[in-house]
Amino acid sequence: MQNTHREPSFVQALGHVQSDRRIDILRQIGELGSISKAARAVGVSYKAAWQAVDTLTNLAGVALLDRAVGGRGGGGARLTQAGEQLLQAAQALRNARSSAVEQMHGQSEPHAATAQRLAVRTSMRNQWPCIVREMDAQGQIVRVYLERAASSQFQVCARITRESTELLGLQRGIAVQALCKATAVSALPATHGQEADGVNAWTGSVARVSRGNLGDEISATLAGGLQIVGFSEPGAGLRARSRVVMRVDESAVVIALS
Repeated sequence: MQNTHREPSFVQALGHVQSDRRIDILRQIGELGSISKAARAVGVSYKAAWQAVDTLTNLAGVALLDRAVGGRGGGGARLTQAGEQLLQAAQALRNARSSAVEQMHGQSEPHAATAQRLAVRTSMRNQWPCIVREMDAQGQIVRVYLERAASSQFQVCARITRESTELLGLQRGIAVQALCKATAVSALPATHGQEADGVNAWTGSVARVSRGNLGDEISATLAGGLQIVGFSEPGAGLRARSRVVMRVDESAVVIALS
């Protein structure tokens, strides 16, 4: 008979960029014995709490909760042994992180902030430090408007779920990172005298071009020196120093906390 036992992958669960608040939810479930009570304690919806548990379970690869008994918002829940072990590992990681922050104390603020941003490892080529300027909730979807931390010249909008907004603890003025895959950014020639308009459209100058059969990779410089990478259609004719419009859909922008 095939062995279905799986070892937990706590590295995956704890390495997730949004793990901290999700770990708080798991900890409250362990203390309160209820998902609904844990959600209230952390300040998120019942649905968001379940999303947190589901994500951590997927990342860990093992069950973290014994099955809750009862309907929506009711019944009890308790942590499995793996759930308890995950909390212990999370506390050890938090202690190590605190120690690292202590060692960075005294460094210049920009260097310390950069070191924290580098902790986010991702395949996404476009990564911009931003602050949350405004949030517009439309049902279960929230449009989060961001602007570059160092300058308001660059603004970008991300469309995410209400639960993700809660789990990240987003609010006006909070520092985040905006991330976007290069393949999600469209590079279009800017016609003479025409500037980009609308949300998530920026005019810049082509810095580098890498030709390809399926499209050219375009590295562009925007106002304020911000760099962005995208792709143009084959034969678009973009070359170094060409004026270019870079566009990306709101749903392709990811928000990360570092």
